[in-house]
Amino acid sequence: MTRNKTLLALAATLATAVTLGCASTPRSEGTGEYVDDSAVTAKVKTAIFEQPNLKSAEINVETFKGVVQLSGFVSSQASADSAVRVAQGVGGVKSVKNDMRIK
Repeated sequence: MTRNKTLLALAATLATAVTLGCASTPRSEGTGEYVDDSAVTAKVKTAIFEQPNLKSAEINVETFKGVVQLSGFVSSQASADSAVRVAQGVGGVKSVKNDMRIK
């Protein structure tokens, strides 16, 4: 009987550790959020690539908890605004931070 209680306690402790280990904090994201952010990043990159007026190789995309950060260089303010609009139109994007520079 004592062995069963010990195994049960061990299993409960392990389950708690796994659950907390995958949880997010304000500065880090959980496993599921990381996968979601990777998908959002890929979608934004694809959407920008499909725009003929944007040079996608010069625009970097990073996502953290649904907030997309665009950085890099663009040829005009209109290009920067276009990239932001494209990113905002992608599903899963909560907001867009524009850190692009005009060259």
